[in-house]
Amino acid sequence: MTVDGEAAKLSDRVEEIYRRESRRVLATLIRLLGDFDLAEEALHEAFRAAIEHWPAQGVPDNPCAWLVSAGRFKAIDAIRRDARFTTLDEELAAAIADPAPAWDESEPIEDDRLRLIFTCCHPALAPDAQVALTLREVCGLTTEEIASAFLVSPTTLAQRIVRAKAKIRAARIPYQVPEPNELPARLDNVLRVVYLVFNEGYNASAGSALTRHDLSSEAIRLGRLLLALLPAPEVKGLLALMLLHESRRGTRVSAEGAPVLLDAQDRGQWDRALIGEGKSLVEQALREPHAANPPRALSSYTLQAAISAVHAEAASAADTDWEQIVGLYDVLLRVEASPVAALNRAVAIAMRDGPAAGLALIDALLDEGELDEYRLAHAARAELCRRLGRLEESSAAYRRALELTQSEPERRFIEGRLAELDVKGGAG
Repeated sequence: MTVDGEAAKLSDRVEEIYRRESRRVLATLIRLLGDFDLAEEALHEAFRAAIEHWPAQGVPDNPCAWLVSAGRFKAIDAIRRDARFTTLDEELAAAIADPAPAWDESEPIEDDRLRLIFTCCHPALAPDAQVALTLREVCGLTTEEIASAFLVSPTTLAQRIVRAKAKIRAARIPYQVPEPNELPARLDNVLRVVYLVFNEGYNASAGSALTRHDLSSEAIRLGRLLLALLPAPEVKGLLALMLLHESRRGTRVSAEGAPVLLDAQDRGQWDRALIGEGKSLVEQALREPHAANPPRALSSYTLQAAISAVHAEAASAADTDWEQIVGLYDVLLRVEASPVAALNRAVAIAMRDGPAAGLALIDALLDEGELDEYRLAHAARAELCRRLGRLEESSAAYRRALELTQSEPERRFIEGRLAELDVKGGAG
């Protein structure tokens, strides 16, 4: 291989390590340095050092540990020479610039993102800031991606993240997993963040791909870490829900990159191992709250996982037990009422009782206004109108959904539906 070929191969290897491992390295640097922005700079400096040194030295056996050590030394150099860091408090400055030996490369860093997610979800931070900071720092979503998911401007979102970092520093929020007696109270926001990460990976809010497997697999990994740390029913329910959804990932996108709806997916290609694991977890999560003394309420994640398990058990779309699914949605709405859950229940009722019954419920929900900016509500209305032969209404609803859609595969799918409606309308 030529020198240029070797350089290109190494460059590809560094890029692969960055994509796969940079968030792990960043989480450890944040713990070691105690400062988000300093850790971000150290991360990028470590990768620059890798590009400089690895051509001669070769890629180390443990690139993450090498990058952490390199990043730490770069941060120490920066704090000694850069006047911007003179305003850091003396204790933090001393800790960062301590000339002690390098961080032990044998030290495990696997759980640092779990420490970081609890820090980002600390109750001292505003709830929206907790989610935004975790998605940005733990999972590496861009400011634009998070802003799109929250329906706010990138500038507003960036300000939330800056304020959250400042709060962590000013309040000296520790980079650690809470003590066991503190975990339950801190868990709700963590689970919410993990599920938001999974949803962004399972159904990307924007961009050229329908799914982002890196994010959904990261959320599942975080879910497994949480389960090992705190095997509570709600953790089992969330992990079950993610696994059951993930089991269908390979069948949700056509060869052309278009979405494939649930009733058209090849169920023979669903991942039976993930389904088996998910069903086992949801069964445990359903049993344990009732066995507790006193009994506990089921979590919304457990109920959603139970709904996904019913879908997974059906050999075909026609075999789906919609009666059971509607019943589970009824319980879910009592546990945690939300307009999105009500929309999903309306779709289930449409499958059980016919499109007119479901459409009446969706129209009532849209009249309340909370779902007016939710693209899937208008897409669901469009589909039911289409099934009822109300083509003009269907077309109008699809166009509204198209206005709200930033995902290119979803846009192409809706445009295809509109083209079909135009043909049918012309034929009529």
